[in-house]
Amino acid sequence: MNRVSIGTWAYSVGPYADNPVPFGEVVKGLKAMGFDGLELGAFGAHPTPDNHPTKESRQTLRDFVLSNDLEFSGIAGDMWSEKLVNAEDGGQSYLATVRKNLEFAKDLGITLFRVDTVQPPEVLDTVEKSLAMDRVVKTWRQVCRMAADMGMLVTWEFEPGFVFNRPSDIVALVDAVGEKNFGAMFDTCHAYTCGVMGLRQTGGPKEVSPDGVLELAKRLRGKINAIQVIDCDGSLNDHHTSTHNPMGEGNIDFPPVMKELAAHSGSPHDWWTIDLCFWPNAWPATQKCKKAVDKLNALVSGKRAASKAPKKSKAPAAKARKKSAPAKKAKKSAKRGKRR
Repeated sequence: MNRVSIGTWAYSVGPYADNPVPFGEVVKGLKAMGFDGLELGAFGAHPTPDNHPTKESRQTLRDFVLSNDLEFSGIAGDMWSEKLVNAEDGGQSYLATVRKNLEFAKDLGITLFRVDTVQPPEVLDTVEKSLAMDRVVKTWRQVCRMAADMGMLVTWEFEPGFVFNRPSDIVALVDAVGEKNFGAMFDTCHAYTCGVMGLRQTGGPKEVSPDGVLELAKRLRGKINAIQVIDCDGSLNDHHTSTHNPMGEGNIDFPPVMKELAAHSGSPHDWWTIDLCFWPNAWPATQKCKKAVDKLNALVSGKRAASKAPKKSKAPAAKARKKSAPAKKAKKSAKRGKRR
């Protein structure tokens, strides 16, 4: 059975930006729901390198998570003010921000560090594609070496909101980086919008397939070092990236995909991470997603689903957030949020 975590960014950005669920409440709620861990979104009101600047404050944070029977499955740092493809400083500002977040992650005992290409697909209208990929590859190799010195993996989350989202380019970029501690983050939602829908693809002809999620998983065999599980209806949200529908509210055929990933992904750990980023009322939807992923986990492993939650324990009452229906198409003036 795989361990199950969830990204905490879902409760601090988008619909939650003005009224985030306090981190302490998130931790206690996830414990009550039987989660094994959490993936830290290190931005906004939740723990960051800046609001936890000392080793003592970071140790206190780590102890709090562990005392609630949870572990950190990974971290996503605040990188989106940086440039990568057209950086005029050779990526030095980007690397400095990476180092700050890597040191924070190390102090928390986190061993999986997420990156993305930070700039929209349309950047290829102004930067030649081979040059753009070369810059990303060279910078990420440096990130991987820094991370390796700290005992960490680096995982790339591809998605329609950022450059290099065609299936062939995704595989090519992973191969080009080539570091032992580098791999792709296979987010089922983004795999659907990239492989089946072909949303916001640039840099070549559109690449789509009815079985695009499974096909992309097969093309990335042995090159995946992180797995995120969430449904998708094939639309873009207000932030120009994949709509992260709760489990059972999208179009993904999960069993064959998850069986493929379980057998051939190459992931060196056993975490499955749920991602409800930008979903209205993500906190109330968390329990439903956990139950669905537990059933999927049992199906893939051939074992009965088991919860670590106390039998008589109930999750704290979810705080209602003002709900707005997720956009079916990207709105023309919406600005990208912190985490995809």
